[in-house]
Amino acid sequence: MTEQVLLTLGSNVERARNLPRAIAALGERPDWRLRAVSPFYETAAVGGSSPQPVFWNAAAWIETRLEPALLRRALRELEAALGRVRTTDKYAPRPIDLDIAFYGDSVLSVDGHEIPDPDVARFPHLALPLADVAPNWVHPVLGVTLRQLADSMVYAPDAIVRVEPGN
Repeated sequence: MTEQVLLTLGSNVERARNLPRAIAALGERPDWRLRAVSPFYETAAVGGSSPQPVFWNAAAWIETRLEPALLRRALRELEAALGRVRTTDKYAPRPIDLDIAFYGDSVLSVDGHEIPDPDVARFPHLALPLADVAPNWVHPVLGVTLRQLADSMVYAPDAIVRVEPGN
């Protein structure tokens, strides 16, 4: 059975190069079909104790037959192929970050990663691109659409800025 999945993507190391590369790689994988990609958004890094370069974030909608754990593993392999080296510092700068935000209407945990990702309801850098790619997707826990969730976010106007790759 094919499942609809929303992913979040982020990069703060060579972001203008790495985020488009990640999207291109997502479109080339035989394990899923890339349905849609959001615009890119620039935001300050969240978390961690030391200053970091700003992020570019995006979202993607894929269809896959992979179970959540296998999909997560495939995304980690894709991150590694794109130059990500995971360390004990989960806030370390990174060329690419690929996470499962929603796996259909499932509510589950995969390797300690909660799905739906609880940060979607906390951070506009996740909510806005997800709402762009799937505005009518209903959050299975909150019972609101992603557009409603994004529209309810409160943030400074310059805290998240839509960017055009190549500019």
